[in-house]
Amino acid sequence: MTASPPTPAPKPSRRRHDREILALAVPAFGALVAEPLFLMADSAIVGHLGTPQLAGVGVASAALSTATGVFVFLAYATTAAVARRIGAGDRRGAVQQGIDGIWLALGLAVPVVLLTLVLAPWAADALGASATAAPHAVTYLRISSLGIPAMLMVLAATGVLRGLQDTRTPLVVAVAGFAANIGLNAGLVYGAGLGVAGSAWGTVLAQTGMAAAYLVVVVRGARREGASLRPDTAGIRASARAGGPLLVRTISLRAVLMTATAVAARLGDDQVAAHQITMALFNFLAFALDAIAIAGQAIIGRYLGASDVPGARAATRRMVEWGVVSGLVLGLLVVVARPLYVPLFTPDPAVRAQLDTALLLLALTQPVAGPVFVLDGVLMGAGDGRYLAWAGLATLAVFVPVALAVPATGTGLAGLWWAMNLFMLLRAGFLAWRARGGKWLVTGAVRG
Repeated sequence: MTASPPTPAPKPSRRRHDREILALAVPAFGALVAEPLFLMADSAIVGHLGTPQLAGVGVASAALSTATGVFVFLAYATTAAVARRIGAGDRRGAVQQGIDGIWLALGLAVPVVLLTLVLAPWAADALGASATAAPHAVTYLRISSLGIPAMLMVLAATGVLRGLQDTRTPLVVAVAGFAANIGLNAGLVYGAGLGVAGSAWGTVLAQTGMAAAYLVVVVRGARREGASLRPDTAGIRASARAGGPLLVRTISLRAVLMTATAVAARLGDDQVAAHQITMALFNFLAFALDAIAIAGQAIIGRYLGASDVPGARAATRRMVEWGVVSGLVLGLLVVVARPLYVPLFTPDPAVRAQLDTALLLLALTQPVAGPVFVLDGVLMGAGDGRYLAWAGLATLAVFVPVALAVPATGTGLAGLWWAMNLFMLLRAGFLAWRARGGKWLVTGAVRG
């Protein structure tokens, strides 16, 4: 008599997938939205000091965002690696992986701080700061650079918690940090009379407090699981190897956005103003879609760590459906709500005329952007960073010549945003082709 085969585990229902996605994506969205509020609070408080001060902080914020934004892989790579170990049932190894990521963040922060301190005047000049704004930009940038270690630690620690399937703690920390930032900035700028320097110090203190809160959570988890807090050279190198391709992917995406802005600047003042407004909306919509992508990183990493390929496939299909629906809804809102939000940005009829076409093109691409963000997160969760890097470089290679040709074609801002839609379609093609195959479905606690 032969033994009957084991009963296969029941497939997760769509409702279970929906619960998982919402549980991770909604808090992640809140935390993502809280991040830019730091800069908005700085701008609102500093704006009352004068135009040169506000211009200086704007330039410094752009430089600081660039200096730290390329290191977002600290969160993405850590999320995937930690989630894999959680799926494999190795919680101690998951926490240890996260600690290695935090040590990597600290190691990377040191040279970034030194370079920012030295190159602050050059950065202010390169970004076009006026003679009156430049001193304020240099002051803000140099003081704010002292918060870079905390900022990078926050990225890595956020990745740890996301990998542990916890996006609520990052939301709480982000909201608390935002509230502290407002109070500290107002007190130091006006109460202590420190001006722009006070705004920078307030943000540094708030960021340091956020990093400390994350460290408390991670250290408690490490002690509970018996993980070591000491730096492990092999583990740090492994984290760097996993993050390297994602760094290339991030740089290629930023290069696309920088190229688009450079082209818009050559089209005229009305066009570049409309482009900046459209890009602001593009970035805000990206927060909503990126929240689903973050859920994808955590969920897919966990399924593959548990060697559950059917579960990973099913979760991917459901998240793509969420992405398409979310993109359709957001695109519709962009069009329908134009009379409500456009007046908040500009009263200029010429700029509004340029916005009409650009916003329609932005809305048109949202149903494609939804699955693009989702699949980007899915492949990150699978640790498929090398493919994402090559896909990013290939997309950049096609986009740049098309975008640079826009001024010569006379198509203006509409031509530029058609190029942006081409960029999104290219990403969709690369990601969908990869997702349909099986090379990214590597199982186990560690991706080989």
